[in-house]
Amino acid sequence: MIKIGIVGAAGYSGLELIKLLLNHPEAEIYNLFGNNSVGNRIEEIHPSLRGMISKEILSFDEKLLADLDLLFVALPSGQAIPYVKSAYENGAKVIDLGGDFRLNDPNDYNKYYKHEHTAPDLANIAVYGLSEWNELEISKAAIVANPGCYPTSILLPLIPLLKENLMDRDFISIVSYSGTSGAGKSLSENMIFSEVNESVRAYKVGNHQHTPEIKRYLSMFGCSEPTFSFVPHLLPISRGIYTTIHAKVNDNVNEILCMEIFNKYYKHAPFVRIIYPQIPEIKNVTYTNYCDIGFSIDNGIITIISTIDNLIKGAAGQAVQNMNIMFGIDQTEGILKCSKKKYLKVQSV
Repeated sequence: MIKIGIVGAAGYSGLELIKLLLNHPEAEIYNLFGNNSVGNRIEEIHPSLRGMISKEILSFDEKLLADLDLLFVALPSGQAIPYVKSAYENGAKVIDLGGDFRLNDPNDYNKYYKHEHTAPDLANIAVYGLSEWNELEISKAAIVANPGCYPTSILLPLIPLLKENLMDRDFISIVSYSGTSGAGKSLSENMIFSEVNESVRAYKVGNHQHTPEIKRYLSMFGCSEPTFSFVPHLLPISRGIYTTIHAKVNDNVNEILCMEIFNKYYKHAPFVRIIYPQIPEIKNVTYTNYCDIGFSIDNGIITIISTIDNLIKGAAGQAVQNMNIMFGIDQTEGILKCSKKKYLKVQSV
Protein backbone atom coordinates (compact mmCIF):
# COMPACT_ATOMS: atom_id res chain seq x y z
CA MET A 1 0.00 0.00 0.00
CA ILE A 2 1.13 3.56 -0.75
CA LYS A 3 1.04 5.58 2.45
CA ILE A 4 -0.19 9.07 1.60
CA GLY A 5 -0.37 12.50 3.18
CA ILE A 6 -2.27 15.49 1.78
CA VAL A 7 -1.42 19.12 2.51
CA GLY A 8 -4.39 21.33 1.73
CA ALA A 9 -7.01 18.67 2.34
CA ALA A 10 -9.70 21.28 3.04
CA GLY A 11 -9.60 22.77 -0.48
CA TYR A 12 -11.46 21.79 -3.63
CA SER A 13 -8.55 19.80 -5.08
CA GLY A 14 -7.94 18.21 -1.67
CA LEU A 15 -11.52 16.96 -1.61
CA GLU A 16 -11.22 15.45 -5.08
CA LEU A 17 -7.94 13.79 -4.12
CA ILE A 18 -9.52 12.19 -1.07
CA LYS A 19 -12.45 10.86 -3.09
CA LEU A 20 -10.15 9.33 -5.71
CA LEU A 21 -7.73 7.85 -3.18
CA LEU A 22 -10.54 6.26 -1.17
CA ASN A 23 -11.40 4.42 -4.38
CA HIS A 24 -7.79 3.34 -4.99
CA PRO A 25 -6.93 -0.25 -3.99
CA GLU A 26 -3.21 0.53 -3.58
CA ALA A 27 -3.51 3.79 -1.61
CA GLU A 28 -3.99 4.50 2.08
CA ILE A 29 -4.57 8.01 3.39
CA TYR A 30 -2.42 8.36 6.51
CA ASN A 31 -2.41 12.06 7.33
CA LEU A 32 -4.34 15.17 6.33
CA PHE A 33 -2.65 18.52 6.91
CA GLY A 34 -4.02 22.04 6.95
CA ASN A 35 -3.67 25.53 8.40
CA ASN A 36 -6.95 27.25 9.22
CA SER A 37 -8.73 23.90 9.30
CA VAL A 38 -6.41 22.26 11.88
CA GLY A 39 -8.34 20.49 14.64
CA ASN A 40 -11.44 19.93 12.51
CA ARG A 41 -12.32 16.55 11.14
CA ILE A 42 -12.30 16.27 7.38
CA GLU A 43 -15.96 15.23 7.23
CA GLU A 44 -16.86 18.47 9.04
CA ILE A 45 -15.09 20.51 6.36
CA HIS A 46 -16.43 18.36 3.52
CA PRO A 47 -19.78 16.88 4.59
CA SER A 48 -19.91 14.84 1.37
CA LEU A 49 -17.22 12.60 2.94
CA ARG A 50 -19.41 11.54 5.88
CA GLY A 51 -19.40 7.77 6.18
CA MET A 52 -16.41 7.53 3.83
CA ILE A 53 -13.53 8.80 5.95
CA SER A 54 -13.10 10.34 9.40
CA LYS A 55 -9.74 11.97 10.13
CA GLU A 56 -8.59 15.00 12.05
CA ILE A 57 -6.77 17.64 10.06
CA LEU A 58 -3.31 18.05 11.56
CA SER A 59 -0.79 20.84 11.66
CA PHE A 60 2.10 19.89 9.41
CA ASP A 61 4.87 18.09 11.27
CA GLU A 62 8.02 17.00 9.46
CA LYS A 63 8.31 14.00 11.79
CA LEU A 64 5.15 12.52 10.31
CA LEU A 65 6.80 12.30 6.89
CA ALA A 66 8.70 9.23 8.06
CA ASP A 67 5.44 7.27 7.80
CA LEU A 68 4.66 8.40 4.26
CA ASP A 69 5.58 7.19 0.79
CA LEU A 70 4.00 10.16 -0.98
CA LEU A 71 2.88 13.68 -0.10
CA PHE A 72 0.34 15.55 -2.20
CA VAL A 73 0.51 19.33 -1.83
CA ALA A 74 -2.74 21.00 -2.87
CA LEU A 75 -2.09 24.63 -1.98
CA PRO A 76 -2.20 27.93 -3.86
CA SER A 77 0.99 28.81 -5.68
CA GLY A 78 3.57 30.40 -3.40
CA GLN A 79 2.68 28.21 -0.43
CA ALA A 80 3.94 24.77 -1.45
CA ILE A 81 7.71 25.25 -1.39
CA PRO A 82 8.46 24.47 2.29
CA TYR A 83 6.29 21.33 2.22
CA VAL A 84 7.84 20.04 -0.99
CA LYS A 85 11.30 20.73 0.40
CA SER A 86 10.53 18.89 3.65
CA ALA A 87 9.14 15.87 1.81
CA TYR A 88 12.12 15.70 -0.53
CA GLU A 89 14.65 15.99 2.30
CA ASN A 90 12.88 13.28 4.30
CA GLY A 91 12.73 10.76 1.47
CA ALA A 92 9.03 10.99 0.62
CA LYS A 93 7.98 11.43 -2.98
CA VAL A 94 5.86 14.50 -3.61
CA ILE A 95 3.34 15.76 -6.15
CA ASP A 96 2.66 19.50 -6.11
CA LEU A 97 -0.70 20.47 -7.59
CA GLY A 98 0.19 24.17 -7.57
CA GLY A 99 2.50 26.16 -9.79
CA ASP A 100 5.63 26.43 -7.66
CA PHE A 101 7.68 23.82 -9.53
CA ARG A 102 6.42 24.04 -13.12
CA LEU A 103 8.98 26.65 -14.17
CA ASN A 104 12.76 26.37 -13.87
CA ASP A 105 13.47 30.04 -14.49
CA PRO A 106 13.28 32.00 -11.20
CA ASN A 107 12.75 35.23 -13.13
CA ASP A 108 9.67 33.86 -14.87
CA TYR A 109 8.37 32.55 -11.57
CA ASN A 110 8.86 35.93 -9.89
CA LYS A 111 7.29 37.81 -12.82
CA TYR A 112 4.17 35.68 -13.21
CA TYR A 113 3.57 34.30 -9.72
CA LYS A 114 4.70 37.43 -7.85
CA HIS A 115 6.81 35.40 -5.40
CA GLU A 116 10.50 34.81 -4.86
CA HIS A 117 11.34 31.13 -5.35
CA THR A 118 13.19 29.91 -2.26
CA ALA A 119 14.12 26.46 -3.64
CA PRO A 120 15.27 26.94 -7.26
CA ASP A 121 17.43 23.81 -7.02
CA LEU A 122 14.31 21.72 -6.48
CA ALA A 123 12.56 23.45 -9.38
CA ASN A 124 15.32 22.05 -11.59
CA ILE A 125 14.83 18.57 -10.12
CA ALA A 126 11.05 18.55 -10.45
CA VAL A 127 9.52 16.64 -13.38
CA TYR A 128 6.55 18.06 -15.26
CA GLY A 129 3.60 15.75 -14.79
CA LEU A 130 1.89 15.84 -18.17
CA SER A 131 1.13 12.14 -17.94
CA GLU A 132 0.64 11.41 -21.64
CA TRP A 133 3.92 13.03 -22.67
CA ASN A 134 6.38 12.54 -19.83
CA GLU A 135 5.65 9.08 -18.48
CA LEU A 136 9.24 7.82 -18.40
CA GLU A 137 10.55 10.82 -16.45
CA ILE A 138 7.55 10.78 -14.10
CA SER A 139 8.21 7.12 -13.30
CA LYS A 140 11.68 8.06 -11.99
CA ALA A 141 10.75 11.32 -10.28
CA ALA A 142 11.02 12.31 -6.63
CA ILE A 143 9.12 15.57 -7.25
CA VAL A 144 6.35 15.92 -9.80
CA ALA A 145 4.93 19.31 -10.76
CA ASN A 146 1.33 18.66 -11.71
CA PRO A 147 0.37 20.72 -14.78
CA GLY A 148 -1.99 23.66 -14.57
CA CYS A 149 -5.57 23.13 -15.65
CA TYR A 150 -5.47 25.57 -18.56
CA PRO A 151 -2.12 24.21 -19.86
CA THR A 152 -3.44 20.63 -19.74
CA SER A 153 -6.36 21.61 -21.97
CA ILE A 154 -3.99 23.42 -24.35
CA LEU A 155 -0.92 21.18 -24.47
CA LEU A 156 -2.73 17.91 -25.11
CA PRO A 157 -4.36 19.03 -28.38
CA LEU A 158 -1.49 21.20 -29.63
CA ILE A 159 1.62 19.08 -29.01
CA PRO A 160 0.94 16.32 -31.60
CA LEU A 161 0.16 18.79 -34.41
CA LEU A 162 3.18 20.96 -33.65
CA LYS A 163 5.46 17.97 -33.28
CA GLU A 164 4.44 16.73 -36.74
CA ASN A 165 4.78 20.21 -38.32
CA LEU A 166 1.16 20.43 -39.34
CA MET A 167 0.64 24.01 -38.14
CA ASP A 168 1.99 27.46 -38.85
CA ARG A 169 3.93 28.56 -35.77
CA ASP A 170 3.79 32.29 -36.49
CA PHE A 171 0.59 32.79 -34.51
CA ILE A 172 -1.82 30.59 -32.55
CA SER A 173 -4.91 32.00 -30.84
CA ILE A 174 -5.89 30.30 -27.58
CA VAL A 175 -9.10 31.26 -25.78
CA SER A 176 -10.07 29.35 -22.64
CA TYR A 177 -13.01 29.42 -20.25
CA SER A 178 -12.98 28.10 -16.68
CA GLY A 179 -15.46 27.43 -13.91
CA THR A 180 -15.10 29.34 -10.67
CA SER A 181 -13.60 26.46 -8.67
CA GLY A 182 -10.34 27.15 -10.50
CA ALA A 183 -9.87 30.17 -8.23
CA GLY A 184 -9.95 28.01 -5.08
CA LYS A 185 -11.87 28.68 -1.87
CA SER A 186 -10.33 32.02 -0.87
CA LEU A 187 -12.90 34.79 -0.57
CA SER A 188 -12.77 37.50 -3.23
CA GLU A 189 -15.37 40.14 -4.07
CA ASN A 190 -15.19 39.54 -7.82
CA MET A 191 -15.86 35.82 -7.29
CA ILE A 192 -19.07 36.05 -5.29
CA PHE A 193 -22.23 34.72 -6.94
CA SER A 194 -23.79 38.07 -7.82
CA GLU A 195 -20.58 39.19 -9.56
CA VAL A 196 -20.10 35.98 -11.57
CA ASN A 197 -23.64 34.89 -12.38
CA GLU A 198 -25.09 35.68 -15.83
CA SER A 199 -21.78 37.06 -17.07
CA VAL A 200 -18.53 36.06 -18.77
CA ARG A 201 -15.31 38.02 -18.37
CA ALA A 202 -11.70 37.78 -19.42
CA TYR A 203 -9.03 38.19 -16.77
CA LYS A 204 -5.24 38.46 -16.46
CA VAL A 205 -5.07 39.23 -20.17
CA GLY A 206 -1.43 39.20 -21.25
CA ASN A 207 -0.01 38.26 -17.86
CA HIS A 208 -1.62 35.01 -16.75
CA GLN A 209 0.73 32.79 -14.76
CA HIS A 210 0.12 29.82 -17.06
CA THR A 211 1.57 31.63 -20.09
CA PRO A 212 5.25 30.71 -19.47
CA GLU A 213 4.20 27.16 -18.62
CA ILE A 214 2.40 26.78 -21.95
CA LYS A 215 5.38 28.27 -23.78
CA ARG A 216 7.95 26.06 -22.05
CA TYR A 217 6.19 22.76 -22.61
CA LEU A 218 5.03 23.43 -26.15
CA SER A 219 8.73 23.88 -26.86
CA MET A 220 9.79 20.80 -24.88
CA PHE A 221 7.22 18.31 -26.15
CA GLY A 222 6.08 19.92 -29.39
CA CYS A 223 9.63 20.67 -30.52
CA SER A 224 8.72 24.22 -31.47
CA GLU A 225 8.30 27.70 -30.01
CA PRO A 226 5.14 29.10 -31.58
CA THR A 227 3.94 32.63 -31.09
CA PHE A 228 0.58 32.51 -29.34
CA SER A 229 -1.94 34.58 -27.46
CA PHE A 230 -3.70 33.17 -24.42
CA VAL A 231 -6.86 34.77 -23.07
CA PRO A 232 -8.58 33.07 -20.10
CA HIS A 233 -12.21 33.76 -19.19
CA LEU A 234 -14.37 33.05 -16.17
CA LEU A 235 -17.65 31.17 -16.67
CA PRO A 236 -20.57 31.19 -14.21
CA ILE A 237 -20.25 27.44 -13.61
CA SER A 238 -18.55 25.53 -10.80
CA ARG A 239 -16.18 23.31 -12.75
CA GLY A 240 -14.85 22.62 -16.21
CA ILE A 241 -12.53 24.16 -18.80
CA TYR A 242 -13.40 24.88 -22.42
CA THR A 243 -10.51 25.78 -24.71
CA THR A 244 -10.77 26.92 -28.33
CA ILE A 245 -7.61 27.16 -30.46
CA HIS A 246 -7.26 28.70 -33.93
CA ALA A 247 -4.22 28.35 -36.16
CA LYS A 248 -3.26 28.18 -39.81
CA VAL A 249 -2.41 24.70 -41.03
CA ASN A 250 0.30 23.95 -43.55
CA ASP A 251 -0.46 23.06 -47.14
CA ASN A 252 -2.19 19.71 -47.77
CA VAL A 253 -3.19 19.28 -44.11
CA ASN A 254 -6.75 18.02 -43.73
CA GLU A 255 -8.97 16.40 -41.10
CA ILE A 256 -7.95 12.88 -42.11
CA LEU A 257 -4.26 13.63 -41.60
CA CYS A 258 -4.93 15.35 -38.26
CA MET A 259 -6.94 12.35 -37.10
CA GLU A 260 -4.07 10.05 -38.07
CA ILE A 261 -1.67 12.16 -36.00
CA PHE A 262 -3.95 12.27 -32.96
CA ASN A 263 -4.38 8.50 -33.18
CA LYS A 264 -0.64 8.05 -33.50
CA TYR A 265 -0.03 9.69 -30.14
CA TYR A 266 -3.24 9.05 -28.21
CA LYS A 267 -4.66 5.76 -29.48
CA HIS A 268 -3.49 4.03 -26.31
CA ALA A 269 -3.78 6.99 -23.92
CA PRO A 270 -6.63 6.03 -21.57
CA PHE A 271 -7.79 9.54 -20.74
CA VAL A 272 -7.62 11.35 -24.08
CA ARG A 273 -10.67 11.02 -26.32
CA ILE A 274 -10.53 12.31 -29.91
CA ILE A 275 -14.23 12.78 -30.68
CA TYR A 276 -14.01 14.25 -34.21
CA PRO A 277 -16.31 15.17 -35.92
CA GLN A 278 -18.26 15.90 -32.73
CA ILE A 279 -17.76 19.10 -30.72
CA PRO A 280 -16.64 18.66 -27.09
CA GLU A 281 -18.88 19.82 -24.26
CA ILE A 282 -17.96 20.45 -20.63
CA LYS A 283 -20.86 18.35 -19.35
CA ASN A 284 -19.32 15.24 -20.91
CA VAL A 285 -16.06 15.47 -18.95
CA THR A 286 -17.12 16.80 -15.55
CA TYR A 287 -16.22 14.46 -12.66
CA THR A 288 -13.94 12.49 -15.00
CA ASN A 289 -10.23 12.45 -15.87
CA TYR A 290 -10.91 12.70 -19.60
CA CYS A 291 -9.73 15.33 -22.03
CA ASP A 292 -12.07 15.45 -25.02
CA ILE A 293 -10.64 16.89 -28.25
CA GLY A 294 -12.51 17.87 -31.40
CA PHE A 295 -11.43 19.87 -34.45
CA SER A 296 -12.35 21.10 -37.91
CA ILE A 297 -10.48 22.70 -40.82
CA ASP A 298 -11.90 25.39 -43.07
CA ASN A 299 -10.03 27.61 -45.55
CA GLY A 300 -6.69 26.52 -44.17
CA ILE A 301 -7.60 27.36 -40.54
CA ILE A 302 -7.89 24.66 -37.93
CA THR A 303 -10.23 25.12 -34.99
CA ILE A 304 -9.45 22.81 -32.07
CA ILE A 305 -11.70 22.50 -29.05
CA SER A 306 -10.79 20.66 -25.87
CA THR A 307 -12.60 20.16 -22.58
CA ILE A 308 -11.52 18.92 -19.17
CA ASP A 309 -12.73 19.01 -15.58
CA ASN A 310 -10.35 21.50 -13.96
CA LEU A 311 -10.52 19.70 -10.60
CA ILE A 312 -9.92 16.21 -12.01
CA LYS A 313 -7.84 16.10 -15.20
CA GLY A 314 -6.69 19.63 -14.37
CA ALA A 315 -5.70 18.77 -10.80
CA ALA A 316 -6.51 15.74 -8.59
CA GLY A 317 -7.17 13.17 -11.31
CA GLN A 318 -3.96 13.89 -13.17
CA ALA A 319 -2.13 13.87 -9.81
CA VAL A 320 -3.39 10.35 -9.09
CA GLN A 321 -2.54 9.35 -12.65
CA ASN A 322 1.00 10.58 -11.96
CA MET A 323 1.08 8.74 -8.64
CA ASN A 324 0.23 5.53 -10.49
CA ILE A 325 3.09 6.12 -12.92
CA MET A 326 5.53 6.89 -10.08
CA PHE A 327 4.70 3.63 -8.30
CA GLY A 328 4.45 1.38 -11.36
CA ILE A 329 0.67 1.00 -11.26
CA ASP A 330 -1.75 1.00 -14.21
CA GLN A 331 -2.54 4.65 -14.98
CA THR A 332 -6.27 4.08 -14.73
CA GLU A 333 -6.19 2.58 -11.23
CA GLY A 334 -8.46 4.41 -8.82
CA ILE A 335 -9.60 6.75 -11.59
CA LEU A 336 -11.36 4.56 -14.13
CA LYS A 337 -12.50 1.43 -12.35
CA CYS A 338 -14.37 0.04 -15.34
CA SER A 339 -11.32 0.02 -17.60
CA LYS A 340 -8.67 -2.66 -17.12
CA LYS A 341 -7.50 -2.86 -20.73
CA LYS A 342 -3.79 -2.57 -21.27
CA TYR A 343 -2.34 0.27 -23.29
CA LEU A 344 1.04 0.93 -24.82
CA LYS A 345 3.48 3.18 -23.03
CA VAL A 346 3.73 6.72 -24.36
CA GLN A 347 7.36 7.44 -25.09
CA SER A 348 9.01 10.31 -23.27
CA VAL A 349 10.32 13.07 -25.52
